[in-house]
Formats: sequence, C-alpha cells, structure tokens
Amino acid sequence: MELAPLKLIHILLAIHFNYTWAEPRTAHMYNWYDFIGPTTLKDFERKNCIVTTLDSFDSADVVQSKLMVGHTGYDVVVVGSEVLPDLIKTGVLQELNHIDLSNWSHLDPEVLAKVQSNDPGNRYAVPYLWGTTGIGYDKNKVEQLLGKNAPISSWDLIFKEENISKLNQCGVAMLDSPGELIPIALHYLGLPPNSQNPDDYNRAKALLLKIRPYVRYFDSSKFITDLANGNICAVVGWTDGVYEAQINSEHTKNGRKTLYSIPREGAPIWIENLVLLKNAQNFEHGKALINLLLRPEIIANISNYLGYPNANKDATALLDQKLRTNPMIYPSKEVMSTLFPIEPLPLPLERIRTRVWTKVKSGT
Repeated sequence: MELAPLKLIHILLAIHFNYTWAEPRTAHMYNWYDFIGPTTLKDFERKNCIVTTLDSFDSADVVQSKLMVGHTGYDVVVVGSEVLPDLIKTGVLQELNHIDLSNWSHLDPEVLAKVQSNDPGNRYAVPYLWGTTGIGYDKNKVEQLLGKNAPISSWDLIFKEENISKLNQCGVAMLDSPGELIPIALHYLGLPPNSQNPDDYNRAKALLLKIRPYVRYFDSSKFITDLANGNICAVVGWTDGVYEAQINSEHTKNGRKTLYSIPREGAPIWIENLVLLKNAQNFEHGKALINLLLRPEIIANISNYLGYPNANKDATALLDQKLRTNPMIYPSKEVMSTLFPIEPLPLPLERIRTRVWTKVKSGT
C-alpha cells in the first residue's frame, strides 16, 4: 500500500535525525467509491496532521455485512439511512454528542427530520449527501408520443398502461432496486410505502406486473448513458444519474432535453450519512473528520464536484449556481414535504418484497 505523504515524512525525519519514530495520528474512512472531493482528505490531513486513509465500497450490502461482523478497523463510515436501525440495534455505532460537533448547527432541519424516521433524535448519524428517486425523461420524445400535456409531474406517466405502452416505442427503464420501486408502487396505490401488511405487496405486484411488458430493462447504471444518447426516453431513476445524463446531453450538444420530475404524489428520498463506529480506534480523529465535513465551504466543494445535494443549509449559497438553482437537485420546500424515507422491513416482509421483485423482473 502506498504510504500517505505525512506518514512518509515522519519516517524520513526519524531516519535522518536518528530518533524513534512514533506512529502518527490517523483516521480511517470507509465510503462509496468516488463519493468525496478529490482533495478533501488531503486537505484535512495537511491542516490537522492526521493521516487519513480511505477504503471504498460499491454495494450497500457489502458495507452493512462488514459492519455487522465488527472490528473493521474503520472510524468513520458512510451508510444509507435505511440501514441505520439495524446498525443501531446491533450496537455497532457510537452515539454522537452534538455539542462536540461545533459545525452541527449548519445542518438543514428538513433533512435531519427525514433521517429521524431511521435514527430517532439524530443520535447516531450525520446526514452527508442525499437525493431522490423520480422520473428522468427526454422531453421531446415524451411529448411527441403523449402530447404537450403528458403527465410528467405524476407517477401516472409510468403506472398508467395507456401512457407507458406508448413510451415503450422509445424505451422505458427502471432501477433494479426493490427497496425503492416497490415502496413507490405502494405509495402510488395510496398504501404506506414501508407497509408491514403482506397483502399490500400483492397489490404492488399486480400493478408492477401490469406495466412489466413495457419496461425494457431493470438496471441501476446503464440508464445514464441510454437516456443521454436517446436509447430510452424515460426511466425511474436516481437524481444524480439523471443529472449526469443531462450534463452528458449538454456536452455532446445532441439536442436532447433531458429533464427530471419528482412526481407530485411523492417520491423516496435517500440520504447517505456519516457515522462513527463504537469500536473506532481513533475516536477523536474520526470525530474531527466528521466535523470538517460539516463545514459549509468543505461540503459545498464536494457537492460541486459530485453534483449531489448536501444536508448543509449554510452551504447552499456557496454552490455553483447551476447546481443550487436546479429543482431536480434542490427541490422546493413544497416538494420536500412530499418526500418519504425508505425504512427497513422485518425479515419476513423483506423476503416477501424480494420474491415480489423476482416475479416482476421475470414478468411471471
């Protein structure tokens, strides 16, 4: 493994001046791949003399399984809100004292309130970056098939057979994510998105199977390129993916107007959070790292680099104008009030949801 610059300097000085080298202060972070600014940790290391190492993951299941086992060697980990209840219950997270985090006051109360459904009292998690799951679409193609009054601001665009059957001509895709698509279907039917009634899942399955013949594929990354280059014209996808498709369309100047809608009926909000592990070996250094990521200018730079909204109300003015004024990235307060968080289900219901999704994907 390549030595961090600060650690290498310590070793060289020890050799040159013939003194006993002591292990430098460290902090270990576990995060999604490419989910932080390119210089954020280097700047933290330079200013605080804390050597910071970063390991990356590409699956929420991987990080949850690793944390459940314990003794990971990490101090700060980024986790989705939906896994917080299980992590809290098993006792792997360190409760945070907000007084110790001098930058806590910068957090947006609306985002904090959304996290509380999975972390009551905001005791364990610090919201970091977030987004929504809605409808990405090619404005020209959708209007060509459905007319100027196409219901782009409603889930009717996807869940009404008369609409999706026409969109089938230009291609419709969906995330391969039962934890979001099934709650969306439940919510559209007027049922609790995190329902604990097994019968509700049969109703969601019937709705999804009805439109299944018109869904070209289920994939959580392919849709970005396909929406940008015109291989599909509508997708139930994540904010950031549609935003990337929008940027790609603009860069290639292909004339496509890629837009994003958060349906008026409501949509899921997903929030990635910073947590401190109870068995962290570098507790104070991990806390210092979290506090740094709460500084408005730091998180604004991360958002500008990644294109994700952040949970820091005082960072908004520091964002690139194109980002902070884009309603697909920063919805209005009215739209924010319609967003619902995804919550974990008891294991028997999780199995039901998994079986439903298997049947939907196979079309049986």
